[in-house]
Amino acid sequence: QAQLVESGGGLVQAGDSLRLSCAASGLPVSMYAMGWFRQAAGKEREFVAGMDNSRSGGTYYADSVKGRFTISRDNVKSTVYLQMNSLKPEDTAVYYCAAKVGRVVYGGMGYTYWGQGTQVTVSS
Repeated sequence: QAQLVESGGGLVQAGDSLRLSCAASGLPVSMYAMGWFRQAAGKEREFVAGMDNSRSGGTYYADSVKGRFTISRDNVKSTVYLQMNSLKPEDTAVYYCAAKVGRVVYGGMGYTYWGQGTQVTVSS
């Protein structure tokens, strides 16, 4: 059974960095499009970053995080990362990773597998 488990969240100050991890089991991340989403309190879930499968290789970012966040993948460890630099209070949210067959899509409905989420809180 495929499972995604996020880790690495926490409480940081504005300007700090965090690296989130998404460990996959029963699901080779090299063969899936992987996405990071976030949901702040009282807001809808939004796309943050995504990476096509290893064959396609495309990466995609929301405008709000472009230049600050980087998505990457370690196929041997079957883990996807989200490096978050220059964090802002508006980045505060629960962050989720997700996987789907095919290419990255920006809508969460297209993803088959989801992790349980990890909280990121950025204080000003």
